[in-house]
Amino acid sequence: MNKIKSIVITGLAVTVGLVSCDSGDMRRTPGHVYVPDMTYSRAYDAYTSNPNFEDGLTSRRPVAGTIARGHELPDHLAEGDTNAYKTFNTALRFNDADMAEGKRLFNIYCGICHGTNLDGQGPLFTSGKFASMPANLKDAKYLHMPAGQMYAAVKYGKNMMGSYASQLDIKQRWMVIAYIKKVQSENGGDAYTYAAAPAGQAEVAAVATTAAAEAAPATGQEPAAATHE
Repeated sequence: MNKIKSIVITGLAVTVGLVSCDSGDMRRTPGHVYVPDMTYSRAYDAYTSNPNFEDGLTSRRPVAGTIARGHELPDHLAEGDTNAYKTFNTALRFNDADMAEGKRLFNIYCGICHGTNLDGQGPLFTSGKFASMPANLKDAKYLHMPAGQMYAAVKYGKNMMGSYASQLDIKQRWMVIAYIKKVQSENGGDAYTYAAAPAGQAEVAAVATTAAAEAAPATGQEPAAATHE
């Protein structure tokens, strides 16, 4: 009898011990933590007060004069400066893939009014929703319009056309302008000047320019511009 009693008591003790070890997700003694300041962050949440700064704000403005990684330099074009519009341009050049993207963006944002053929016959006009015809970009009035003026219209809007600055970044705006200029050049407009040089030709030109620059100190002359057929 005593033996059975001892077995029962021992079994109960083991059961209680096992149950007490399983406390679910709660751990009152988690043990040692490696680099606790990484596990329990001391960082301040955005939009909360922060005693480390004079204004008490955690969210900070970008440092003046800096550009966030992956962002573009500003174009420094001022709204309303029509003289600047006429001379404004870009050093960007576009390959076939860029032009295809420029066409796609044009059809999304511009074709609804100006038409996918750039003739002003977009759905909003042909449906009768607009009484006034949008610009026919193949018309003589626009065939020779400076690219900067078109860029300003995309960025700031013009007449009934709103701004597309929030939809298109700087490079995308120029992709659209380049596409327009390419089509215009094929319809009596100015020669297209935004084509990227073929990869091989660009590399040869870069090597030639570098070699000329390195040779200049030895001859005491300015390096001549390299030309390639």
